[in-house]
Amino acid sequence: MEAVEESGMEETERSCSSSLRPRRHGRSPRRRRDARKTHRKQNGQERAGNEPQADHEVSEMSASLEETSEISTKRLDRCRRAHFLHGPYPTTHFGPKACILPNPTSIMHIQDPASQRLTWSKPPLNVLVIRKVRDEGLLEPFKELCRFLVEEKRLMVFVEKKVVEDGALMADETFSSVRKQLCTFREGFDDISDCIDLIICLGGDGTLLYASSLFQGSVPPVMAFHLGSLGFLTPFKFESYRTEVDKVFEGNAAIVLRSRLKVKVVKGLFPRKEPNSKPEENGTRPQNHTHTETGKITLQLQVLNEVVVDRGPSSYLSNVDLYLDSRLITSVQGDGVIVSTPTGSTAYAAAAGASMIHPNVPAIMVTPICPHSLSFRPIVVPAGVELMIALSPDARNTAWVSFDGRKRQEIQHGDSIKITTSCFPVPSLCCHDLVYDWFESLAQCLHWNIRKKQTRLNDVSDSSDNEN
Repeated sequence: MEAVEESGMEETERSCSSSLRPRRHGRSPRRRRDARKTHRKQNGQERAGNEPQADHEVSEMSASLEETSEISTKRLDRCRRAHFLHGPYPTTHFGPKACILPNPTSIMHIQDPASQRLTWSKPPLNVLVIRKVRDEGLLEPFKELCRFLVEEKRLMVFVEKKVVEDGALMADETFSSVRKQLCTFREGFDDISDCIDLIICLGGDGTLLYASSLFQGSVPPVMAFHLGSLGFLTPFKFESYRTEVDKVFEGNAAIVLRSRLKVKVVKGLFPRKEPNSKPEENGTRPQNHTHTETGKITLQLQVLNEVVVDRGPSSYLSNVDLYLDSRLITSVQGDGVIVSTPTGSTAYAAAAGASMIHPNVPAIMVTPICPHSLSFRPIVVPAGVELMIALSPDARNTAWVSFDGRKRQEIQHGDSIKITTSCFPVPSLCCHDLVYDWFESLAQCLHWNIRKKQTRLNDVSDSSDNEN
């Protein structure tokens, strides 16, 4: 009797599996799991009753499996997105038990790069024009742009006072009517961060860096025209400035958010090591070392390209400790270290051998400068972590730090530099889109992967194949 029942069960299972097999190819792993659980549950109930399975029970089980599959399909359809991006899947559950701990303070969002478009809640009225100083070739483009913005667009134009007081500009009588309508300001004295709707840069990459330094909080959209030497960050050509400005004012322009670094210089954070004190194990601080911020913050800046710590005029190697989230990661022995944004990865960091990162990638790059170690390679850490650089206790000399090439100062024992990702990126307008513009700059400015083409063979067949 048991053999008859077992053979009946095997025949029933074969019939059930044959009826479900064609539907399994298009199912997700979760739907197949639900089907197997229901199948095992039905088989367990049948074995408990010691009764052979009837045909109508098989059809009822198949109907319940189909209903379960439809419910699972609807549940997945609600979570499925139309366009898969380079970010994580929208659901935060992985398998039957694992999930990501919800974080209400998260500020980082990964979106489709093609969806990053500029829009205006109100028409822009105040425009800041930044001109590269000490370049007489920019005088005529500057006057032409100001006439267009003031007389045709009826906008309020802000210009640096030293630019307006330029001798060649003051001597031009035809520009006097426009010059009188310009609003002037002085860096370090006048705060214009709350009254600028759009920034227009005339110059090179340094002009954009300077414009970024004027806004230590929220930055207005930046439109940069290529009138400098390199022009990696300036995608627009001035010949078509009227058309390009009109497009930006209409809205729906492509934009790339260039992340910045929030940097703090803290004095007296670590006590100076006494000469006769007992050295710590391996000559370094313990890796579980934590600290409390008891020092004095002497400088706080928003940096677009990089923070550079070097040995300065000393002939000794630079010896600094690198911390990540209050933990000692390594000591840098060499000429120094570069902490850069993805935008800065194509600047000093690229010259030091680092990889080039697209500005839309949320990351921080750490690049050693001429390290005295063959295995010290550049690394990329997630955006949002806090890096800290301090002199090693046994360092023979001090170090020097600069921020985007400016405000260079000396770092003594006990001082530290804290670096993390800023919440205020630089919204840089794109000429075409954020992917095409970046690769176009790589090819045109850095000649990335440009070489003489290999000539084609007249005879397509390989000569080695004809040898016997």
